[in-house]
Amino acid sequence: MAQNVLVVTTSAADEAELARELGGVIDEGARVRVVAPAAKLSWLDWLTNDEDRARAEARQAAERTAEAIGGGADVRIDRTSQNSDAAQAVEDALRRFPADEILVLTRPDEDASWLEEEAARASFERFGVPVRHVTLRD
Repeated sequence: MAQNVLVVTTSAADEAELARELGGVIDEGARVRVVAPAAKLSWLDWLTNDEDRARAEARQAAERTAEAIGGGADVRIDRTSQNSDAAQAVEDALRRFPADEILVLTRPDEDASWLEEEAARASFERFGVPVRHVTLRD
């Protein structure tokens, strides 16, 4: 039976870097859904409802990640997952996609800060789905 993998990313890394880091991480034949929360949202942008730039970056991150996974996997982008709350975006995706695993892609620097918030970690754990973290190199 094919594995269902929910990939969560906020980093619009280039496809070659993603392919190198994800090589062998996702099985051929897996069903993959890519969720890209609009997590790079400043407090001021959130306050003024100016989320367009963050959503555009999230779309780019999702598209690059989906292209890099490619291969024999059935990869689709969850286009409804550009919520600025990463935990909410994952919860929404899990309602429609029964994941066997959540694969979180981050950078080693400040781009990973959204994941390290206590609320996000606790939210991911409450889903009862194993979480694997892959840190992309600079």
